[in-house]
Amino acid sequence: MGNTQFLNERSLQLLKTLVERYISDGQPVGSRALSKDSDLNLSPATIRNVMADLEDLGLVHSPHTSAGRVPTVSGYRLFVDTLLTVKPMESKDLTRLHQGLSLNEDSSDMIGAASRLLSELTQMAGVVTLPKRELVCLRHIEFLSLSHTRVLVIFVTNEQEVHNKIIHTSKIFSPAELQQAANYLNSIYSGRSLDAVRKAVLKELQEDQERMTNLSGTDLHLPEGCRAGKPDMTNLSGTDLHLPEGCRAGKPGMNQGMLDAVKMAQLAFDQDNKKDDYVLTGETNLMGFSELSDMERLKNLFEAFSQKQGVIHLLDQCMKADGVQIFIGEESGYRAFDHCSLVTSSYSVSDEVVGVLGVIGPTRMAYEKIIPFVDVTAKLLGAALNPKSTTPL
Repeated sequence: MGNTQFLNERSLQLLKTLVERYISDGQPVGSRALSKDSDLNLSPATIRNVMADLEDLGLVHSPHTSAGRVPTVSGYRLFVDTLLTVKPMESKDLTRLHQGLSLNEDSSDMIGAASRLLSELTQMAGVVTLPKRELVCLRHIEFLSLSHTRVLVIFVTNEQEVHNKIIHTSKIFSPAELQQAANYLNSIYSGRSLDAVRKAVLKELQEDQERMTNLSGTDLHLPEGCRAGKPDMTNLSGTDLHLPEGCRAGKPGMNQGMLDAVKMAQLAFDQDNKKDDYVLTGETNLMGFSELSDMERLKNLFEAFSQKQGVIHLLDQCMKADGVQIFIGEESGYRAFDHCSLVTSSYSVSDEVVGVLGVIGPTRMAYEKIIPFVDVTAKLLGAALNPKSTTPL
């Protein structure tokens, strides 16, 4: 690519024509077709000489089965970076995106809808990552008793978005106890990320259990049938325990109300049943492209989708950059994507980048159409998630 700055306007025009023709037809492009489509009034011999120069630069290559040429990854990159003319979205597609990302849907529905719309409108695979928990901050939490041990948790994140979740506690709490628990958690954890809250809560519980275990050898006057160090001490909240001086049920300096609050926070922010890291839709569309129809390529690609680690790492890289990002072929660094391109854009909530969405397809994709689809969808999804709404976590 270092010598591409020396290409003249004629060479660039022929490369642009070749890439556009190959994207359209999927067949190697010969000199006759280039002469017809380029409007440069060049002889086939001249075009062949230019193609030879482009091949020497690594921008095109000749498949062994044809005299025509196809773009390389470097050729696609030069085309996308300097020769591409992005086309505006058609009004009907824009309307469909607006309707599909209706503000009446909750956040999880909108993320699924964004992935589905990207897939349907491009006929490729649409992918949207869920908002990163470490970028979502807790602002306020409340507990409301429903019935018996069922408690409704309501919490506000990033100033605007309201979530709710039903948890099942180990005992029945009074409204006053629930309010006390909420007050304690708000005073300690407000302004911290959900991920940080979860880690802090787990640390609190672990330290509490370790302290109770350390007391197991102490001469404690507990009710019959109870032992110090027993994991669940919640039923002892009203019991007069004769502990060593300076110690109370739970851990030193932490009364039962605080311990109950931490346990409820653990249930509220538990990740054991967390959803997938991203929503992927339309991956079977990729089977319809000839360059991806090879069974070994499809197998590797679908295994990558299943294992997720590579895809997540790739998408995480896109969160660090502004605007639309494009990985072409082996630029991704993952062999499974050697014949694919990934066009992505980040989306934001409260001016904070929280996730990435994009389209996965063959390197022979209509970039001029895909780029605005991805860009506009990211902006609309961020706008739809920003207004205050009630969404289950």
